[in-house]
Parts: sequence; C-alpha cells; structure tokens
Amino acid sequence: MKPGDIAPDFALPDQNGDVRRLSELLAEGPVALFFYPAAFTPGCTKEACHFRDLAAEFSAAGVQRIGISRDDVAKQSDWTAKHGLDYPLLADVDGSVADAYGVRRSGLFSAVGMPTKRTTFAIGRDGVIADVIASEVNMSVHADRALKALG
Repeated sequence: MKPGDIAPDFALPDQNGDVRRLSELLAEGPVALFFYPAAFTPGCTKEACHFRDLAAEFSAAGVQRIGISRDDVAKQSDWTAKHGLDYPLLADVDGSVADAYGVRRSGLFSAVGMPTKRTTFAIGRDGVIADVIASEVNMSVHADRALKALG
C-alpha cells in the first residue's frame, strides 16, 4: 500500500467486542490506522500512549485514531484499561487485514511475537491513503506524521 491507493475496507472487533468497519469510521472523518506488533510490549506501549497523549490535537483536526494488531479482544481490552487508551484497538487475530495492507510478517519475526510490521496509514475521509509511516524504532513518528498528513 502506498499514498494514493484506496484503503481496503474491513470489519473487526474492538477491545469491547463491538465490530468496527473502516468505511463507517471514514464516514465520520479521516483515520490514522496504526498496525503494531503486540500489546504490552515496550515499543508498542510507547507508540499507543503517544497516540493517546495527542488526543486533543487529533480531535481538533477531526482525525480518528485506530490501533490494530493480531492480539485478541481480551488482550486489547486489558491493554486499553492498563494504559487508559481512549480510542478503538482492533483484533485482527487471523492476520487477514494485515495481509490486505501488506504488513503481515512470517517466519522468524512472526515466531518471536512480531507478526505485524509497525506501520501507520493516514487515510483521508475519501478512503485514499495520504501517507504511509513505517518505522520500527521511532515510536513517535507514527502519530506525528499521521496528524500532519490528515490535519
């Protein structure tokens, strides 16, 4: 996936078990969709908390924050509660959405608990990808660039 592509639609349960569909979310405004390897890991926690800490800036820009990983609903719920995350975390347990976005890993990385590449898609209300942010080491760049691309 690259800027200018249409984001694939999907429907997945969030941390409360409610099914969220990308097309319905986009009807409410642009979406910063960030894929992360695993809840409760240091890097993912830092990234998710940075998205949380920029809530006012995202709200002012009318941009929704949506996290997605291979973790199940219960783990997403526990992680949300522990860190006070104030946005949906989606459970892509079978990796089908990660496949559609080209961020699913296989082999060694998947075996050691990193089944998804840390990648953020800044998606305009029209479903067109405005920016793709891929960094495994700079946890702040994802939220910052998504906000810049969509704000």
